[in-house]
Amino acid sequence: MKYLLDFILMLPLLIVFCIESFVKLFIPKKKKSVAGELVLITGAGHGIGRLTAYEFAKLNTKLVLWDINKNGIEETAAKCRELGAQAYPFVVDCSKKDEIYSAAKKVKEEVGNVSILINNAGVVYTSDLFATQDAQIEKTFEVNVLAHFWTTKAFLPEMMKNNHGHIVTVASAAGHTVVPFLLAYCSSKFAAVGFHRALTDELAALGRSGVKTSCLCPNFINTGFIKNPSTK
Repeated sequence: MKYLLDFILMLPLLIVFCIESFVKLFIPKKKKSVAGELVLITGAGHGIGRLTAYEFAKLNTKLVLWDINKNGIEETAAKCRELGAQAYPFVVDCSKKDEIYSAAKKVKEEVGNVSILINNAGVVYTSDLFATQDAQIEKTFEVNVLAHFWTTKAFLPEMMKNNHGHIVTVASAAGHTVVPFLLAYCSSKFAAVGFHRALTDELAALGRSGVKTSCLCPNFINTGFIKNPSTK
């Protein structure tokens, strides 16, 4: 009965999305050119971040790749170079504010001003509230949302000065709904969605129409982030 009720509640959304997809099939939205942009992707050493880097590498961009995993980020950079892009890997722990600011300064000095920032790095711990250690809760928020503040504060001023740029928040479907045993993760992703919405309104209020924002909220994806991911 619960599954039937969930389906009934979701049906209007499915209808809207199907109509939207049908319209876009005949009237596609004009694609944004990213040629020549300097793109920074956090969490680019595996999963969504790595695949995102590969796609941008094909679009004539210059890439700055951050990840805590040295081997992973170097593998991503090597593949991006094979695809024809300039790629600069940096080992960065996105749970540490000072490390983010230090790496950002180094990027500006050695590579240039970032014009597209993709906040993708994330962590997840699958356990109930009481089994989740305090340090794990803190790290979840440090990486999944606080890091967005620090990277944005580091790179947004130049975008605002030029009235040109794009900040992408990679959140999750868990930022709109909740899942048992992912309390800290869901809470952090709700915060990430809120960060995106508030930043979008703030940029509009400041008249920076050339600085765009996007928020991505994927469902469970089998990237090794969660073992045997599944949903209804």
